[in-house]
Amino acid sequence: MEANKPNIIAVIPAKMSSKNFPGKPMADILGMPMIGHVYNRVEICNDIDDVYVATSDRPIIDYISKIGGQYIEIPESKISATDRVAEAVTKIEEKTHKKYDLVIIVQPDEPMVTSDMIGRAISPMILNPKLKLTCLMAEITSDEIFNDRNEIKVVADSQNNAMYFSREPIPSASRGMSFPRMKLVGIDVMRRKFLQQFNLMINTPLEVAEGIDLNRILENGIKIAMTLTDQVTYSVGTPKDLAMVQELMKDDYMIRKYMK
Repeated sequence: MEANKPNIIAVIPAKMSSKNFPGKPMADILGMPMIGHVYNRVEICNDIDDVYVATSDRPIIDYISKIGGQYIEIPESKISATDRVAEAVTKIEEKTHKKYDLVIIVQPDEPMVTSDMIGRAISPMILNPKLKLTCLMAEITSDEIFNDRNEIKVVADSQNNAMYFSREPIPSASRGMSFPRMKLVGIDVMRRKFLQQFNLMINTPLEVAEGIDLNRILENGIKIAMTLTDQVTYSVGTPKDLAMVQELMKDDYMIRKYMK
């Protein structure tokens, strides 16, 4: 490891249960389960030391084992993905006797994730040791995405710190004014110590109301630095999203790096 280089782990919290799309992580994209695309694309990133899938579901465990990937079994007792990741990292550290400085949380429904996106999310944490966490955001390109409750919208201040996360279309366009419209991309980077703190925080009202655990952090008065990516990416929340992503990924340059 290079001098002063932080030890970085990426964790993909995956589960088969989903209100809108049961079995989503194992949905096929061009002959490979979606979780396989996410795992392989994260592993390609040179900034990351270890990649794990955190799950309690046997189909996911069997698949990750089959491709020679790393996984950690965690119970679904914690609803929040970030809470599950905190538990997973603790178990991984106990198992491997490693200690990590930064934890990257990559959502399992982001099959178009790239090394550049991950690098952009990590960069502010390297440059500013005072930052506790960063999240990636991208511009919303259509009204359909803006009104989709599966897409998490974010409003940031002039310093690109998150002000609020919602599944509703924010900011409001009711007064006819035009604002940048941003969505959350499923890549968060946290310092290991802060992840431990997060796991001890109780659920907060706006977190529960929106179903977005990042609001727990804002409600506790902690800043979340947002980083913009200009790369085109779509998460998969429904079978309709899956069909679109399947078509888009046919010409994806990264696939050639891990699919034979």
